[in-house]
Order: sequence, then C-alpha cells, then structure tokens
Amino acid sequence: MFPQDIIHQKREGLSLSKEQIDIFIEGLHNGLFKDYQASALLMAIFFNGMDTNEIYHLTDALMHSGDMINLDQIPGIKVDKHSTGGVGDKVSLILAPLAAACGVYVPMMSGRGLGHTGGTIDKLESIEGFQINLTISKFKKILKNVGCAMIGQTKTLVPADKKLYALRDVTATVESIPLICASIMSKKIAEGIDSLVLDVKVGTGAFMKNINDATTLAKMMVETGKKLKKPTVAVLTDMNQPLGYNVGNSLEIIETIECLKNKGPEDLMNVTYELTAHMIYMAKQAATLAESRKKVKKVLSSGKALEVFASLIEKQGGNPRIIDKYSLLPKAKKRLALTYIPRSLLKKSGPQKGYVHQVDALLIGKACHALGSGRASIDDKIDPAVGINNICKIGQPISEGKVLCQIHYNSKKQLNNAIKYLQKAFVIKRHAVEAPKLILKTIR
Repeated sequence: MFPQDIIHQKREGLSLSKEQIDIFIEGLHNGLFKDYQASALLMAIFFNGMDTNEIYHLTDALMHSGDMINLDQIPGIKVDKHSTGGVGDKVSLILAPLAAACGVYVPMMSGRGLGHTGGTIDKLESIEGFQINLTISKFKKILKNVGCAMIGQTKTLVPADKKLYALRDVTATVESIPLICASIMSKKIAEGIDSLVLDVKVGTGAFMKNINDATTLAKMMVETGKKLKKPTVAVLTDMNQPLGYNVGNSLEIIETIECLKNKGPEDLMNVTYELTAHMIYMAKQAATLAESRKKVKKVLSSGKALEVFASLIEKQGGNPRIIDKYSLLPKAKKRLALTYIPRSLLKKSGPQKGYVHQVDALLIGKACHALGSGRASIDDKIDPAVGINNICKIGQPISEGKVLCQIHYNSKKQLNNAIKYLQKAFVIKRHAVEAPKLILKTIR
C-alpha cells in the first residue's frame, strides 16, 4: 500500500482502516514515510477528523511503537491523572502524594512545559538533586515503596508520538482534537495504568478555549479509554484565571507544600480534592465518590500526604528539608509588587476602587514566560527562580495602591517585558462579581 493512497482516502473524508493506520505509524517511526507525506496526512486529518474507531486504532498503534510498561507486580489498581495544561496548575504535585496516602498507586510520567503553560517535571527539577530520568526498574521500586513516582517520558515510550508531535508543531495541526486525544491516551496507557482521571482545562489559559471543544476532547478520550479497557473519567475545570496564588517553578513547589500542610488556597484545593476523589473511587479505596471526597480531606489533615511527598523527594534524589526550609529552593534576586494604579493600568475613566473582574490566565502565563520560567522549544533552558505570586483573584475587592501581584525576576529587561502582559491581564470594574465556577462538567 502506497502512502499516497492513504493520504488520498483521508483527504476525501473517508475512514482509515486499522491496517492503514498501522502502516502510517510504522512508516513514520521507521522513516519510510517522508515528512511531507506524513504532513499531508496530518492536514487531511485536521480538516476531516477521525471517527472513534480510527482514534482507537491510532492510539493503539502509537502505544505499541515502543515499550509498554508492566506494573502487574504492584498490587491494586494503578491510577494516573493527566491535565491538558494550564497556568499555576500544580495539581499533579499535590494529588499524587495525596492519592498515594489514601492507598492508591500513582505512576506518573509527565512532560515539560511549552509556551505559557508550566510542566510538572520543570517544577520538580527546581528541587536540587531531584531526578526525573530514572530507569523503569527504579521507577517501579519507588512506586511500590512510596505509593507514587514522578518521572519524565522515557525515550522508548511511545517514540512515534514524538515524531508525530514534531510534525504537528511545524504544520499547524497541533489543535486537531483526534490527534490530541491519541497523543495523550497512548502515552498514559503505555505507562502501565489501569485507570485514568483527566483534568480537561477550559478557558483563556487552556488549550481548549471553549467548553464545546473541551467536551468533544473529553468524550473522545473517555471513549478511547473504554475501547482500550482502561476506565477513564474526564473532569472539565475552569482555567480563565491561574490556579492558586503562585505561578513559576520554585514558587509552585512552595505552594504545593503549603497545600500538603493543609494551608492551600481554596480554588486549587477544590480542584485537587475532586480529581483525587475520582482516583480513590476508581482504585476501589472507597465505596462511593462521596466517601472518597471525605477520605481525601481527612488524609490531608492527618499530614500523611506531606510525609509521602517528603519520601518521594528523598527517593528521587532531592532534599526533603525543603518542606520546612523554602530558602533551599531557587530564589530570584529581585521582587516588584505590581499595584493597582487606575490611570496607568486602565483608561482615565477607570474606577479608583472596585472588584477584580479578570485575571487573564494566558497573559499571566505569558508574563511568566517572559521572565524566563518557560521555553519556546523543548531544548530551551528555564529559570526555576522567577515567577509571579500573591496574584489577586476574580471577585476580590481592590482599591488604588493595592497589590495585584508580586513579580520575582532576575533581569530588568525580562521584567519590563512581563509588565507589558500584566498591565493587560487585570480588569477592574465598579460592581461586584462572583468567582467563576471551577468544576464545569464530569464525563464518565
């Protein structure tokens, strides 16, 4: 079968068979498909989509392009959680030790941040000595002993997806929902999980800007999980403002620890509680979802989750003393409090006092990126110390001179670039407004 025959079939809006998809992925992986041919097929998929069987076969082909991790020797139901990415989203860092403390085994392979969104691996690497490149054998050992392990994707896990993503990135086909679904699900299932909880972000700081697209993606991933016999739940959550008060790698580690000390901000904890409760229920560590929610809060209050996180840090080469000594984490040289000054941040008619109506997550993420906390390409180096904290929230009353956020920076030029975004991120109006709803929809 020739590549052009497969391209032609999808170009005409017809479904591809399992054989055709297998040939495509094998050809892509082995270099038999030329980049321009693979790119043509990606564009045809972008415009014509894929049905549920095609997505299932594509996910399965990507999964089997490399190693499949076997966790059968670890008892119980292994459950992971995946987020589609957001700003200030350190939920995985809190959730993994919290779920483990509740009796769930959590094998977590995470990625690095790109663009305005942060990556779990980048945040962990702000802890000096923390090792994310572990052998599968060591990964399994830590998982069994601690209850959770957090590492980066290995080179032999779903290698075809790496090539596919690189082509999607340069052909403007990243936004294809079927391709997003297959990419996420293939990597998660290849890591050896039994069940999966998905956090599908919706809003300005998310990949999915509206609830309709997010719902389509969520349903697709849940259906794909079902076909692969991996029970999957998707929770749609708001990402129109950052989660919590801190954005930036070491700053988010600090906020993570505060959450595990039961001192976390309400919005961040509510999302964490809900996602963790689903994991506990899917792992059969509670009879009902309501019981799971109670168990999560009780375990967090006991301090056991914090102990699990300390153990995880130590087992993966980091210094657990950071839990009580934040000064051991990277710290920016300078700080600047950005205050509410109506005449400089708004039009001259702006109110002298009022309520925060917008904290644009995308612009906050871009501001952090401008400070050096993010990367434009996967090989870029990042500054783990910089970021933004004390970020005000939608619905909060504000008056002239009050702090909108605090900027941690190492370069004046980067500071000036970040401020350009921050000046547009906050919108103040005279009338009161309620905070946005966090949990938008659950798809089982």
